[in-house]
Amino acid sequence: MTDNSQTPDSRVDTDQSVPDATNGTADQPRRAAKVSNDADATTGEEVRPKLRIGDLNFWYGDTHALKGITMDIAPNEVTALIGPSGCGKSTLLRCMNRMNELIQGTTMDGQVMLDGQDIYEKEADPVMVRRRVGMVFQKPNPFPKTIYKNVAWGAKINGYTGDVEALVERSLRQAALWDEVKDRLHTPAYDLSGGQQQRLCIARTLAVEPDVVLMDEPASALDPIATSKVEETITELKKDYTIVIVTHNMQQASRISDRTAFLYMGRLIEMNRTDQLFTRPQKDRTEAYVTGRFG
Repeated sequence: MTDNSQTPDSRVDTDQSVPDATNGTADQPRRAAKVSNDADATTGEEVRPKLRIGDLNFWYGDTHALKGITMDIAPNEVTALIGPSGCGKSTLLRCMNRMNELIQGTTMDGQVMLDGQDIYEKEADPVMVRRRVGMVFQKPNPFPKTIYKNVAWGAKINGYTGDVEALVERSLRQAALWDEVKDRLHTPAYDLSGGQQQRLCIARTLAVEPDVVLMDEPASALDPIATSKVEETITELKKDYTIVIVTHNMQQASRISDRTAFLYMGRLIEMNRTDQLFTRPQKDRTEAYVTGRFG
């Protein structure tokens, strides 16, 4: 358990108004959930999840923000988290790399496993966790440095001893930005457009060589052209990384994600392959949301 304040007296959620999720409910006993892995369609082999979240509960003070979340995040896929504002999407995302620990007055229990290891165990180093599970935020937040130093900075402070110039180029190429900035690497990052700044932030995250990249509405502040470039970048990145993205844009989720999880009032209502969740949802509440009957 991670506790940044006094634990609430009651830890049993009594709200029965929301249907249970297809792969976990908030009313199960508090234990590490046993979730069956997907089988590879071509080989029949079991695919080990990159991230496994088991019976995760989270509170802001006395507010129970996440209620018994259980889900698997498959490797080398894009998983989208959708749902109305305030449903817990960003909170869940931040639980995946311990960023919520930086917020005073919060409490969490449950498990978040990365490659089979609990990232919240006492021996786990939060800095190393955040290095392996990087974050790209909603608004571009480049450092007040040059383009080159923005990308190189994180690697250097983490003790990178390889060829920094090659690392900068590789990271910018992965973020689909190299061709646009290769002749002005030593100019201020603030001179870039909003879309370019966001791809620079993606490159900065990739430079520390994470396993998982979390993205909290990375295109919400961008114009359609810049959004398209970010989406193309995300689609390419899943070849090398596992990506989890929060989005309010259901069309975006349908375009770029392999799986989608629908959250409502802190609960996981349904998680499935994206095409199935949007065309053949299993839960009435999911169907009501994706068809626009509420939001």
